[in-house]
Amino acid sequence: MIAQRLRFALIGTALFTALTAHAQVEVEANAGLLAAKISEEIVPGDYEKLLQGLRANPGKHTRKIVLLDSIGGSAPEAIRMGRLLRETGFEALVPSGGLCQGSCVYLLAAGSKRTVNGHVALRRPPFPAGDSALAQAAHGSQPFSPARYFRDMGVDISLAEAIYQVAPGRLHLLSQDDLRRYRLK
Repeated sequence: MIAQRLRFALIGTALFTALTAHAQVEVEANAGLLAAKISEEIVPGDYEKLLQGLRANPGKHTRKIVLLDSIGGSAPEAIRMGRLLRETGFEALVPSGGLCQGSCVYLLAAGSKRTVNGHVALRRPPFPAGDSALAQAAHGSQPFSPARYFRDMGVDISLAEAIYQVAPGRLHLLSQDDLRRYRLK
């Protein structure tokens, strides 16, 4: 019963937020910690925002953490961002009260260490190649391969198949067992 209520709340939040969302990518350094926060909808151009934020905070940092509270969005953009996060050594955190759904899971997978205190939900992309033709044009000829990406990140590649098993327009909330099985935690 609680899981069903949570599922309805997640779906309602996703639908409401999708109508009003604007991408939020913030990077801030403080006392040896480099923190990036990615919230709202992931859209083409967010990779550049993340890269710009990282370049604006050069130097050695004792710890790098990305905070995730995103409804997802462009899967190819999330994969590009994820590769950048992995290359620069970020841990990934879904904070308590946070939600990482849809393509946000690619950012979670990128973490050198993954901590989930909030919720993670799978959602099938609305387009078979992960994005609309317009958004795909922004990514050039970069191939869209979730399974290869998950393998590169050390995540169970069956997660790629699970994403496409979710009914269109629906969310699948991952349990703690699911998170462990997919190596997202």
